[in-house]
Amino acid sequence: MLVLALPIGLLIGLTLGSLGGGGSILTVPALVYLLGQDPHAATTSSLLIVGVTALAGMATHYRAGRVRVVQGLVFGALGIAGSYVGSKLSATVAPATLLAALSVLMLVVAAMMLVRRRAQLRAVTAGNVEAGSHDGPILQLRPKLICNWPQVLKVLVTASAVGLLTGFFGVGGGFVVVPALVLVLGFTTPVAVGTSLLVITINCTSALLPRMGQGVQLDWLPIGVFTLAAVGGSLLGGRLVTRMRPRRLTSAFTVLLVAVALYTAARSFPQLV
Repeated sequence: MLVLALPIGLLIGLTLGSLGGGGSILTVPALVYLLGQDPHAATTSSLLIVGVTALAGMATHYRAGRVRVVQGLVFGALGIAGSYVGSKLSATVAPATLLAALSVLMLVVAAMMLVRRRAQLRAVTAGNVEAGSHDGPILQLRPKLICNWPQVLKVLVTASAVGLLTGFFGVGGGFVVVPALVLVLGFTTPVAVGTSLLVITINCTSALLPRMGQGVQLDWLPIGVFTLAAVGGSLLGGRLVTRMRPRRLTSAFTVLLVAVALYTAARSFPQLV
């Protein structure tokens, strides 16, 4: 089963690097059902794999000028408390419950990706090359702070929710971060993708630290193989983000996500009875 870590890790890294989110949510089911890890150990391993992968993928985007460091640091910092709380809560939940909830989250993410794809198609039809490129940012972090406080509150709530999901499920949360950066901060999609990787790195790190004292035993060999494959995929995805239209990748990944969600639900929900 260890050999399966290579293609799965590559796929997750590719989607993370090119789409900025979504791919990392497959890490936990892959670790549980393909590599036989306990769900609690899998969520911890996932934080390590996704965090390292996001950091590596961010380097490519940063060199291309697609990472807004200040905004990313602020967004990530706002999610630290949620990450800590999510990590603590995750340790108290039964494994079957954790996987059942994750299957529901995967279906929600798949629906969100479909909505985003349709919105992008409408934007292209209307003549907007990039979603968010026609509107100015609602929050600008400059020496003179210009902000719309209701929208600032949305940033705070969104960042906290992303941190909570990251800590609880061991996912990156980029499926929420990228739309938030586009709609609230007015980023173009490539910049939102690059900046989201910085946010994911911060969230994964802050969620991983409290887990280190929970006595979770990690299997380092599959983690290392998985991480190396995912890093390679993220670097490739970072190079492809401006050279390809991600809509086909999004569609194919959404189908895969629904299939994995249904499989996870079929395996976990009967154990709740």
